[in-house]
Amino acid sequence: MIEARNLTKRYGAKLAVDDVGFALQPGIVTGFLGPNGAGKSTTMRMVMGLDRPTSGSVTVLGRPYAEHRNPLNVAGALLDAKGVHPGRTARSHLRALAATHGLPASRVDRVLELTGLESVANKRVGGFSLGMGQRLGIAAALLGDPQVLVLDEPVNGLDPDGVLWVRRFVRAFAAEGRTVLLSSHLMSEMAQTADHVIVLGRGKVIADAPIAELLSSGPSPRVRVTSPDAIRLGELLRAEGARSTQESAGAELVLEGVEAPRVGEIAAAHGIVLHALAADAVTLEEAYLSLTRGELEYTADEYAADRQAAAAVVV
Repeated sequence: MIEARNLTKRYGAKLAVDDVGFALQPGIVTGFLGPNGAGKSTTMRMVMGLDRPTSGSVTVLGRPYAEHRNPLNVAGALLDAKGVHPGRTARSHLRALAATHGLPASRVDRVLELTGLESVANKRVGGFSLGMGQRLGIAAALLGDPQVLVLDEPVNGLDPDGVLWVRRFVRAFAAEGRTVLLSSHLMSEMAQTADHVIVLGRGKVIADAPIAELLSSGPSPRVRVTSPDAIRLGELLRAEGARSTQESAGAELVLEGVEAPRVGEIAAAHGIVLHALAADAVTLEEAYLSLTRGELEYTADEYAADRQAAAAVVV
């Protein structure tokens, strides 16, 4: 498991991570979310001993990562897929890593096979695509057959087959009783992969909960209904407390504050024909945006205001 207590990291005047605490359990894929600049990458670097906390602590399987005798057997990480000498082949890069940790060459062959890199194992890394570089980073993380995986944006640059492979792999990895910490900006993929989510905002933990709990705390579910008598139906539903969430498009109504069965009952009671009736589930993206609203360091509105100010100065 990974446990952080009062974890804080300051770079000069900037507080990148502010009193963060969490405990990641084996057998669970934990998603790590947050806007750019929220402190996710810095936290991951402290987990792997690459950055020293200003205060607080973080341990992997009960001790700081750097204090483990065979750290690659404890935790593997993909934090920067470009951190490989471009002149080396994929095989030589992995063999060098294996040699420094006393791992057999057979393990190199195994992770090349696991990550689908067998056919390019003797190709220089400098010629790799972004997706191939990601696969090589994952292969390196798996070399020691670790109990913990820390993956920062592992599906970045992967094709759909690669994304599906990562999803299936990390879930199978966790199902073996191991621990996974996974960051991604792809909310739809995170919703299918993670069991639990930690959300950072401005360096602080603003959510630490199972996916289902996070979704239940998000915006109210919406109901979409299409009817040739949409105007009258809308008036009846609003009298029941329903609220329109967007402008109606012709015969379609999009509403909150009412459940789909109640819409059907009201329509039937007043002889209103329905062409479609559906409840929209709250997505992870909607729940995430609701949580992180106000936690962005630099928003689109601020950017537009700065552009207008700059234009005024030029004029």
